[in-house]
Amino acid sequence: MKKIRFMDVSFRDGFQSCFGARVKTEDFLPALEAAVHAGTDNFEIGGGARFQSLYFYCEEDAFTMMDAAREIVGPDINLQTLSRGANVVGLVSQSRDIIDLHAKLFKKHGITTIRNFDALMDIRNLAYSGQCIHDAGLKHQVVVAMMGLPPGLHETYCHTPQFYLDKLKEILDADIPYDSVAFKDASGTTTPAVVHETIKGARKMLPEGTIIQFHTHDTAGMGVACNFAAITGGADIIDLSMAPVSGGTAEVDILTMWQRLRGTEYTLDIDHEKYLEVEALFIDQMYKYYMPPEATAVNPVISFSPMPGGALTANTQMMRDNNTLHLLPDVIKNMREVVVKGGFGASVTPVSQFYVQQAFANTIQGDWKKITDGYGKMVLGYFGRTPSTPDPEVVRLASEQLGLEPTTEDVHDINDRNPELGIEYNRALLQKAHIPQTDENIFIAATCGAKGIAFLQGDCSTGIRYKADIAVEIKAKTKAEVVAAYHEAHKHDIHQKEVNHRLEELFSKPAPVEAAPVAVAPKVISMAGNFTVYVDGSPFNVTFAEGSSINPQGASTQPAVSAPAPAAASAVAAGTPVLAVMPGNVFSISVKVGDDVKEGEEVAVLEAMKMENPVKAPCAGKILSITVAKGDTIGMGEIMMTIG
Repeated sequence: MKKIRFMDVSFRDGFQSCFGARVKTEDFLPALEAAVHAGTDNFEIGGGARFQSLYFYCEEDAFTMMDAAREIVGPDINLQTLSRGANVVGLVSQSRDIIDLHAKLFKKHGITTIRNFDALMDIRNLAYSGQCIHDAGLKHQVVVAMMGLPPGLHETYCHTPQFYLDKLKEILDADIPYDSVAFKDASGTTTPAVVHETIKGARKMLPEGTIIQFHTHDTAGMGVACNFAAITGGADIIDLSMAPVSGGTAEVDILTMWQRLRGTEYTLDIDHEKYLEVEALFIDQMYKYYMPPEATAVNPVISFSPMPGGALTANTQMMRDNNTLHLLPDVIKNMREVVVKGGFGASVTPVSQFYVQQAFANTIQGDWKKITDGYGKMVLGYFGRTPSTPDPEVVRLASEQLGLEPTTEDVHDINDRNPELGIEYNRALLQKAHIPQTDENIFIAATCGAKGIAFLQGDCSTGIRYKADIAVEIKAKTKAEVVAAYHEAHKHDIHQKEVNHRLEELFSKPAPVEAAPVAVAPKVISMAGNFTVYVDGSPFNVTFAEGSSINPQGASTQPAVSAPAPAAASAVAAGTPVLAVMPGNVFSISVKVGDDVKEGEEVAVLEAMKMENPVKAPCAGKILSITVAKGDTIGMGEIMMTIG
């Protein structure tokens, strides 16, 4: 019987997939220690979004977290982190000296292995970072990034077994030093057949004894099948997680996969009783954290619009923060076109974030009206070569809006010329801010930007969502807000007669007939009775008196009455309003009342979905009023200031 090893990813990808990467170190260390005693000797402990998130949301230092984990597990356990090639642990690619510093610092802080991937599978982005990892004395796990394409496309090469095996051959031909090979599907959309054929082919290509590891999520419901396909294809190690951060958007549970292998020629070789105890402990430790309902669900739509499990909840948490969660279905829907026109890069960070940001912009501002910075630079070649040529019209729009020409140059050479990247530039930022210029602080500044500097200055706040916080939010809601939530949840409710009518339309497709408009009485649904309303996944009991009702269509039986102009209108009349370009948080305001500004001058920055969006003056003049403050959450089109 072949023993299949596993890496427990609970404490990195599990957190990222279920809690938006926002978990305090002190809360998971007891479960980590228990897992070691249960027999686990292989953990993913950091990197990916679990680097930035500690500074952005948890008020913690990632290097301190790594040190604490190493102290808990002892010297012999494999602690592994995730790196994004030339991006290392940030969303933007770095200069060579920062990439090298990344490897040295992670070695210093107790890491054994770095899994190194590039979402575009541009082998140049793996070569230098892989060499740095090797030279630092770490084990280098080189990655082939995978993703399933939506059915119905006419793409016959990208993301097929042959494509993946060709990329593996490029890695071998480039003489990149490596200790193991991983096939990583962050979206969980690759079919079991493709997984099996790819790993079977890789086993034939690689030298005898090479360790092959497979990673997938259960977001689209295929995790168990894909893991088994990888095992039968020749994988030695699979990535698994523990409850409560397993299944759904996360990886398959350790105990679930153990059950799947029972009665086969494979085994995980674990003491399942010990893991039952460890998972029970872990559930208790994580109980206070709010887990969004989308983290626990299997979502078949993901197969058509590949949103990675590790990115889905991180993005929905940000959308909750910005009051835009209601837009999620449209964002997911728009991702499909964004992936196709972007050149089929694997949907894994940072490319998955570029996809989400562009899909978000298309949802908010209209299709391709605004090319976001990350997506635009990707299609222009500033993060490397995409697997296939991006849509020419999108490339043209990106070039015009960003003021950049397309390039095929090595990203490292581009970044090394950038005066605002590298060790010396970030050292100067620290010096100006009166922060000690340690290697760790330089790296934090380089990968976390202004938020990293703010953390080092002690200017940070928590972004963790606890169940208690959600309960307080629910209790604070008015009856009108609860009714609105009920209305939103039931807006698609239809009766059986209407269902039958829809089926007739679907299958017979009668020719459209124009008819004169007929006045239709508005549908009224009785609200009398007791209801449990779920708002952001939390229950709220509501009782409506006899005679209470709502109109789902929003139609009114009363004639329209002209409403008085809002109070803000009088203020607007005194000047030209500066409107929010999209919903988000006010990241910074660069002017004050009385300042003179030029048309097109940046007056503020909004932050949404990890992207900073400049707000520019629509005209020249003097700042008459500012109606927002740093940190405020505002909606698209809200007045931020006026110019006269």
